[in-house]
Amino acid sequence: MLNTLSTLFLLPILLPQGIYVRLTTPRLPEASGERAGVIGEGKLLKVLILGDSAAAGVGAECQSQALSGQLVDRLKESYTVDWRLEASTGDKTLDVIERLEALDAFDVDLVITSIGVNDVTSSVSPADWYQQQQQMVDLLRQKFSVRTVLMTPVPPMHLFPALPQPLRWCLGNRANELNHRMNALIQTNVFCHLIEPGFELDQSLMASDGFHPGPKLYQQWAEALTSHIYKLQP
Repeated sequence: MLNTLSTLFLLPILLPQGIYVRLTTPRLPEASGERAGVIGEGKLLKVLILGDSAAAGVGAECQSQALSGQLVDRLKESYTVDWRLEASTGDKTLDVIERLEALDAFDVDLVITSIGVNDVTSSVSPADWYQQQQQMVDLLRQKFSVRTVLMTPVPPMHLFPALPQPLRWCLGNRANELNHRMNALIQTNVFCHLIEPGFELDQSLMASDGFHPGPKLYQQWAEALTSHIYKLQP
């Protein structure tokens, strides 16, 4: 409630700032390279990476420097990784649901999600976002027989250098609200797990747009995910 009232009070400032950020922030491309493959040795692990521009590797030149490539490069030491990336810049939770509904069914052991930044900048309420995330999780379970979902928290947008104050503060509060809902979702879905990055966001390691991870942050993200996967997978 307090965040809603603050946002309404600051609206005359926030609207021009939002327009300014959209006009001046560099639009970086998604990372180039393969978005599916099979690699490694050992037990078969079918991995699906879902999400937005961060999942798609914006901020890295190629997928080998982005999350998918850095994660698969680590997992291949212990698994035969059958992996697939389904992500696009600008996607919100509803876009991910539509993408999943359009795909043919296939079995997946592990899903990694990176979704939320675009929901933060939209008008979706935290309650509606929770329901959308639950719908996505149900779809993954029912259509793709997913065993485990690793959910990446919405990043700390109050630290994004591309965002001026007070817009940065407001979006940071919105991100925190969605993360509270994500925590609640995980409590009621035992096959879902929250991925704690295990590191503080270093602004110097972000991409040139001040909004996306750079290769070093993708590396740290992949390392955190790998650690969780080794704990969860038999």
